[in-house]
Amino acid sequence: MIGVVATLKVQPDKASDFEKAFLDLAAKVKANESGCLMYQLTKSKTEAGVYKVLELYASTDALKAHGGTDYFKAAGAAMGPFMAGAPVIEYLDAVE
Repeated sequence: MIGVVATLKVQPDKASDFEKAFLDLAAKVKANESGCLMYQLTKSKTEAGVYKVLELYASTDALKAHGGTDYFKAAGAAMGPFMAGAPVIEYLDAVE
């Protein structure tokens, strides 16, 4: 399994727009990607505008398929105006 933690910084006054766009993406991921075992948006309790996406994929191929979907690419473009910086992505190997 492959884990991903994506840290996203959002303009605080755009948080509700970002959340709406992200939750639309998450619904599509959950409906169409059986290799995505978890795709959860979380919000920092201490830093305004900081979100983390917790992701877990069954395989490297499932992770690659996720990034290649049209809806993922469209969501990135849609969320761009709400961001306050580039995302920071951390890739993790599952310990089993």
